[in-house]
Amino acid sequence: MINRRQLERNLLMVAGIIMLNGILAVNLAHGVLNYQTLGAVTFIFAGFMAANIVLCKVGHTGDPLFLPLASLLVGIGLIIILRLKPELFMLQVMWVGVGLVAFLISAILAKRLEQIAYFKYICGFIGVGLLLSAILFGVDIGGNKNWIIMGPVRFQPSEFAKIFIVLFLAAYLSERRELLTLATKHYGPFVLPHPRFIAPLIAVWSLGMLMFVLQRDMGAALLYFGLAIIMTYMVSGRSSYVIIGMIAFLVGSVICYHLYSHIQLRVDIWLNPWSDPSGGAYQIVQSLFALGSGGIMGSGLTYGFPTMIPEVHTDFIFAAIGEEMGLIGAGAVILLYILMIYRAFRTSLLSLMPFSMMVAAGLAVSMALQTFLIIAGVIKFFPLTGITLPFISYGGSSIVSNFILLGMLFSISEVRGYDAK
Repeated sequence: MINRRQLERNLLMVAGIIMLNGILAVNLAHGVLNYQTLGAVTFIFAGFMAANIVLCKVGHTGDPLFLPLASLLVGIGLIIILRLKPELFMLQVMWVGVGLVAFLISAILAKRLEQIAYFKYICGFIGVGLLLSAILFGVDIGGNKNWIIMGPVRFQPSEFAKIFIVLFLAAYLSERRELLTLATKHYGPFVLPHPRFIAPLIAVWSLGMLMFVLQRDMGAALLYFGLAIIMTYMVSGRSSYVIIGMIAFLVGSVICYHLYSHIQLRVDIWLNPWSDPSGGAYQIVQSLFALGSGGIMGSGLTYGFPTMIPEVHTDFIFAAIGEEMGLIGAGAVILLYILMIYRAFRTSLLSLMPFSMMVAAGLAVSMALQTFLIIAGVIKFFPLTGITLPFISYGGSSIVSNFILLGMLFSISEVRGYDAK
């Protein structure tokens, strides 16, 4: 019988073969066999295999599907980036290499995850500080003021802040689970605990609205707001928190819609992109055309026209996948995310410690919300948010932060239960 690590290694080899075939297809379509890109792919494959070997050597026995799923998503991302923006391919390879190192460090350090619960307020302050740094010092790129530029380096603080916010919420909520569950204060039809016990949650909700207004970053605002509400519900089981949170967000959104023109533009484009198909709605209109022309089987790798979509390698990379790989390829990508998120929630349910359970659940919710928001925006199910597709979109901040998140999940998953099917 194949053990967990051998299964992981076999799946990594399958992912490596898929990635190599995709890179070869892009190269041959251009009529040039670029040995530099082939060497880069070999480097990435060796990096994933090395991560597997290192984890085996140090005795880690976490979920055997996390790393292969990430390698498949990364492989798809590298193939599409080479197709769309060849000049950014080597940079993305570099960030994946950095991400793998971050994954290993995170997986090893997270074995002492329970100790972080004692420093929950430090995690909270770091998370809030990162978000405020973008509000105070951020640079407007692509309509969102969520980038910090330090010399030749630029990064999105919100990508790393979500990890610290999850750690803070997990520690705070698991510590005050009974107070949140056995609420005693009546506010009309709702029963809530004393305001001082939910003040940190209100602060996170308020920060989400602040990001919405000042940064024009709808994606990050929805991510943090939804994260706080869902994690609170998972701990307490009380729907009143969800109802109050949703009402507060809807009221705030309506007020912001009437006060700020950039929010009106986002919503109007979502409701009727055909009113300005060559102007503000050009991006979403081209995305819909791309998805429609892809059909079931897709146009074929390199045979579509996804480069007509502005910023297709970041915000709209899913539209490129849908056009050239069709509904089958796009559906396969969604299934990979569903499987990864399922394993993350399974990790949470199998965890023995309340804090680790909430951390895994929070990270799973974070990944699920981020994936949903970006895909929903691309297909016009939801207003455009401007966040990245985990492991696939171009961007160092996104790649590294998601590998750190994955390392934490991997470490939590080995606490118990992975000998079982």
